[in-house]
Amino acid sequence: MKHLPPENDIFFLITRAALSVTSTLKKMLAKNKLQQVKPSYLGALMCLWTNASMDEILGKLGTEGGMNLTELGQCAGVEPSTITGLVDRMETDGLVYRSNVPEDRRALKANLSEKGYAIQSSVLGILDKMSQQIFAGIAPEEMEIAKKVLRKVLENSSKKLEH
Repeated sequence: MKHLPPENDIFFLITRAALSVTSTLKKMLAKNKLQQVKPSYLGALMCLWTNASMDEILGKLGTEGGMNLTELGQCAGVEPSTITGLVDRMETDGLVYRSNVPEDRRALKANLSEKGYAIQSSVLGILDKMSQQIFAGIAPEEMEIAKKVLRKVLENSSKKLEH
């Protein structure tokens, strides 16, 4: 098998891009005094923020919100074995709290805390600013192609692969 130079290898590029973007995000969050928000929390936070917005639109205010941990894991693309630990860390950082699911004593929900709600616009603003910087010079249609390709990579990699 022929080895490509690292800059031409797709796995090297994906890994380096992910590490670089994550590092930039950590720095921007820290600069804005949001270091309690870890990049690994973003998927779950975005799901919880979207869920809370839908609850508002549907007039569910005053009812118990949040998301079942299984649903949250699926939404955020996190393995079931990982979501509990992720929610543990988010709870320690004051972004969420857990509540019981009345109809299933074994199930738990993750709910946004006041702090989890309060940081939404700041975090989304940072993501927007960061996107403008790191994707500068990339045409919108190229971004759509990149997203489509990455979605397909995620879909393919979530299937059981042969060794």
